[in-house]
Amino acid sequence: MNVKKDEKGFSTRCIQPNGEQVDAFGSLVPPIYMSSTFVFPSAEAGGARFAGTENGMIYSRLGNPTVEALERTVAELEGGEAGVAFGSGMGAISAVVLAMVESGDHVLCSDGLYGCTFGFLTLLKRKFQVDFSLAEMVDEAALRRAMRPQTKVVFVESPINPTMKLVDLEMVSRVAHEYGAQVVVDNTFLTPYLQRPLELGCDVVVHSATKYLGGHGDLLGGVAVGRTDFMEEMRMSTLKDLGAVMSPMDAWLILRGLKTLPLRMERHCANAERVALFLQQHPKVNKVLFPGLDDFPQQELAAKQMKGPGGMISFEVESLEAGGTVMNAVRVAKLAVSLGETTTLISHPASMTHAVIPAEVRQQEMGIADGLIRLSVGLEDAQDVIADLEQALGKL
Repeated sequence: MNVKKDEKGFSTRCIQPNGEQVDAFGSLVPPIYMSSTFVFPSAEAGGARFAGTENGMIYSRLGNPTVEALERTVAELEGGEAGVAFGSGMGAISAVVLAMVESGDHVLCSDGLYGCTFGFLTLLKRKFQVDFSLAEMVDEAALRRAMRPQTKVVFVESPINPTMKLVDLEMVSRVAHEYGAQVVVDNTFLTPYLQRPLELGCDVVVHSATKYLGGHGDLLGGVAVGRTDFMEEMRMSTLKDLGAVMSPMDAWLILRGLKTLPLRMERHCANAERVALFLQQHPKVNKVLFPGLDDFPQQELAAKQMKGPGGMISFEVESLEAGGTVMNAVRVAKLAVSLGETTTLISHPASMTHAVIPAEVRQQEMGIADGLIRLSVGLEDAQDVIADLEQALGKL
């Protein structure tokens, strides 16, 4: 797709996005429009708005000024034409995929997916005959072997949750488009500050804005960014009719979070690098999965499409029981799912975020071992997180 360019720096656009609208009182901070419905100036204007011949607010399920401010901002940061906000990241993912497929189609996915994304695609397959499969997209030949005539969507995470494997987004986009398929990328782990899939040829970017975009663990939200025509088609179908609408309050909180996104991502990256180096040297840790390490097998690809490694680390200990011992012993890190918050969070994918995935698929196709621990490194002093992990690993 055509990617929008802007001469202002990324941090400036986080704080002062283009097209920022000032209300009648000159408020520096965007207001929160909590109204569920909006008054028409006349019957004719109401009819024109429903017909789409006049711009203006109708009802907050169709559009809300605070939510639209967020949609414009995230679209600008991703370099896209338009955005649509949802009540959660899964609201965004399900709406995008449903708007792209019909019965008999096929969705090809990276060989690792968030558990709820896998669960949603399983539901589509069982109830609506939309097939899906996983593929290790290690190179162009492997991707071509996995494509089918019925493939309409290629859905990827990069890095993959929680194995941290990368997918070559430019290669995937080029091949998928040859087959007439659209490419959807979950960019939650890196945000547009560290990776911009649209610039690499992808069609739609989705986010769980609950995570790094909001950044403080106090909201739920999702955003999709892509071409204007597809975004509006989706707004008036899978958003309007299924109703996964974002609250204006959550939109306002995400807008506030975006103002510090570059600062937070830099700190997340720096802290994660220090924690990963510590884990790499610990005798009780069998493997560390983090794009910022010198021995990361996809360093060249990381340098090509990522500005930084992000704040997510996965590491393996000996067994499921050992993982439980570590997670029960931490004090600074908090045992909770989610990620991208100010607080360091630790979780066990096999029994938590990816438990819905059958064990054989999880272990053999996705490479998620029972001893794998996922760590979302927060903004605390890195040495405190390291000391916490050191005492927890010392229990093994």
